[in-house]
Amino acid sequence: MALVKDNLLLQAVTGSLGDEITIYERNGQIIIAKKRGPSKYPPTIKQLEARYKMKVAAAYAKVIIQDPEIKAYYKSLAGPGQNAYNMAVKDAYQSPEIQNIQFEDTTVIVRAKNEFRVAEVSVRVMDAQGNLLERGKAVPARNGVDWHYKTDHLPPNGKVIIVAVDLPGNETVKEVLLT
Repeated sequence: MALVKDNLLLQAVTGSLGDEITIYERNGQIIIAKKRGPSKYPPTIKQLEARYKMKVAAAYAKVIIQDPEIKAYYKSLAGPGQNAYNMAVKDAYQSPEIQNIQFEDTTVIVRAKNEFRVAEVSVRVMDAQGNLLERGKAVPARNGVDWHYKTDHLPPNGKVIIVAVDLPGNETVKEVLLT
């Protein structure tokens, strides 16, 4: 790969020259690189999964940036050479992360993070037999990463299921067994 500076001939040229090189512009710089061809090997399962995930993320981004408010939100997070579409794809490609779950009396405190934002955290409380006792949405704390859910009671040998959802709808589920 080569970066071209102050060349009048190449400033108006983009595309491929034969099967050898490709000339393109990125972030205001002209780049000359060896032309890539198709792989000689069939894609792996992981590659196929990544392609599918990217296809879904791109479809989400295409639709979501039609909303002016959400487009403005993603644009505010974009860096140099990025736009709202790029940020929406990146957000849709990643799921939120549940980092920590704590219990204080009958309050469940969930620490959930995402590079962009966690839209919702819901909590389900199950008894030892697996029956649903209660469910509800947690309330975000002032720090922006903790979510609080007040339960009626936490049954012994039961479990708590936490679901964190980000803006594109990606879910992360975590179960905690109660002792």
